[in-house]
Amino acid sequence: MAGFALEEHHPGPCPACGEERLELFFGEDSVPQNSCLLLDDPTTATMFPRGELAIAFCDGCGFVTNTAFEPGSAEYSQRYEETQGFSGRFMAFAQELAERWVRDYDLRNRTVLEIGCGKGEFLVEMVRAGAGHCIGIDPGVHPERIDAPEASDIEWIIDFYDERYTHLDADVVICRHTLEHIPDVAAFMSRIRRAIGDRPDTVVLFELPDVARILQEVAFWDIYYEHCSYFSLGSLARLFRRCGFEVLELSREYDDQYLLIAARPSTTPAAGEPLPEEDDLDELRLGVKGFRAGYQQLTDRWRRELADLRARGGKAVIWGSGSKGVSFISNLNVSDEVVAAVDVNPHKWGKFMVGSNHEIVSPQALTTIRPDLVVAMNPIYLGEIGAALTKIGAHPQLKAL
Repeated sequence: MAGFALEEHHPGPCPACGEERLELFFGEDSVPQNSCLLLDDPTTATMFPRGELAIAFCDGCGFVTNTAFEPGSAEYSQRYEETQGFSGRFMAFAQELAERWVRDYDLRNRTVLEIGCGKGEFLVEMVRAGAGHCIGIDPGVHPERIDAPEASDIEWIIDFYDERYTHLDADVVICRHTLEHIPDVAAFMSRIRRAIGDRPDTVVLFELPDVARILQEVAFWDIYYEHCSYFSLGSLARLFRRCGFEVLELSREYDDQYLLIAARPSTTPAAGEPLPEEDDLDELRLGVKGFRAGYQQLTDRWRRELADLRARGGKAVIWGSGSKGVSFISNLNVSDEVVAAVDVNPHKWGKFMVGSNHEIVSPQALTTIRPDLVVAMNPIYLGEIGAALTKIGAHPQLKAL
């Protein structure tokens, strides 16, 4: 992976704005093509197909994209286990967000369409908050796992959203943590705009990761193959305006890790005045330079820390077996330096992380493993993880990325 030759890649036009000004700034030559699949054995996990990262920045609109991404190479199916719904911290955020959206955008008793609904937990929260009939579409949804009474108001479609479903009418279109998986973002947003047609009161609500934070923190664990598209507040708003939407609201949420955008369809090109938060191109340019300069130093530091612990006879585990964990292990190219990955999702226990031989275990398993170090893949869960460790009587060093 070190010495990956970015100069061998020749990116095409920006998928968000069409301009040719793409600057390649980060690359990896062998990363797992999926992050959240459940694999039964270490051999299957370690032999899983790999792809390349050739991450480029558009100086025209601020969009960041993996120019080496191959559409269709990442699998999204019912063995895809992305949910964070077993985290109390995450579900508290989801509940608050659903209540806020229903209140602020007058969605009580309104029809909701969620594109990329995952396992459906958020639609349950929308019904609880007062929304009406809900439609969730996702190739990885498991309707049988939703046993809440609110599920009777939800229609499930186990599929991808494409032209076959543009006939679905809704008062609000929600899309949380899906746009970053879409390579041709302008085509995707234009499809949604065409589907809405002449219904100007339709509200469009999206949530996705913030690339400005990733660049600033050199958060290499937040760059992985499945995420082929990365947005800031500004680049997200510019895409929406370009595709026929008026931007109503922009914000950062969840300890500034996520972006939220609210919009509605417009018949006027680039409707509305840009919001102050959209002026971020200079910040992004600096972030690209900082990421490029800091990546090697940060990965070297983590390798040394894990190798030193192992040399002293200590054991480390990571907490969080999803995309961040897969990217962390893959970028560091570590093996025995990490003995397992802990996850609170019981559907993952006994499975193996994509791209490595690391088994996914329950928190209770740490009473047997007895690690000296637990590395949390997201600092927002430190309190939750600390409480879980105390509950099982484990007292390792706990630190976050």
